[in-house]
Amino acid sequence: MTLPTTETLNLNLDGPVLHITLNRPESRNAMSLTMVNELMAVFESVKDDTSIRALVLRGAGGHFCAGGDIKDMAGARQKAAAGDSDAYVSLNRRFGEMITAANQQPQVIITVLEGAVLGGGFGLACISDVAIAHADATFGLPETGLGVIPAQIAPFVVERIGLTQARRLALTGIRFQGNDALRLGIVHEVASDESELQTALENTLKAVRRCAPNANRVTKALVLKVGQEPMDTLLDQAAVDFANAVNGEEGQEGTMAFVQKRPASWNQ
Repeated sequence: MTLPTTETLNLNLDGPVLHITLNRPESRNAMSLTMVNELMAVFESVKDDTSIRALVLRGAGGHFCAGGDIKDMAGARQKAAAGDSDAYVSLNRRFGEMITAANQQPQVIITVLEGAVLGGGFGLACISDVAIAHADATFGLPETGLGVIPAQIAPFVVERIGLTQARRLALTGIRFQGNDALRLGIVHEVASDESELQTALENTLKAVRRCAPNANRVTKALVLKVGQEPMDTLLDQAAVDFANAVNGEEGQEGTMAFVQKRPASWNQ
């Protein structure tokens, strides 16, 4: 597996964990089209690599992501003025393709949220399997206050926290911090300082390592299908997947490790 070359992301492979750092600190890691394309390339390059079990997304310079890049909007405006009627559609939809890919990524997605977690950054938080936030992180959907809409983000916010709360956040643009994000169900854990944040991340990664890699992949695919397929169809396939897991290498190793009171082979 070869990771793509990136300009806006720092990539660090640490055993079974790929750390992806959004690296445009001068703009609070605003998400440019280049960053969107690079994230998609990274997701694609590792999705079939079973040796990589978790992807950790965080931002450089004390911020996660302040939303979309205004320069890209200006570029789309120029294209539209030159006759490209789909310029805005293409730009916006590309972000939606990226966040959909992130949502469906078979590895565990962990977001470490500091500083600005706005717009597109908020969207990434809402598709993560585990979200850990600094208490002082600032969350919000500022789009409507700018005269635009959270077009590709709103559906994922609804899935994350429900329609009632999503309506309030999207239609008021209010900003709030880590503990409110925890109460709303956007994040799973809040840390009071950098040391606590790092400890929470390390504990999460230890927990992921205790889970069998393929079992995690199949389980994530299962839970993402809830509400998308008839329940009986979903449960029929889940039973087949369960039988395959029990009879597979992971199931046999997990059972043997339990009986022998030792860590499973994947717990490293």
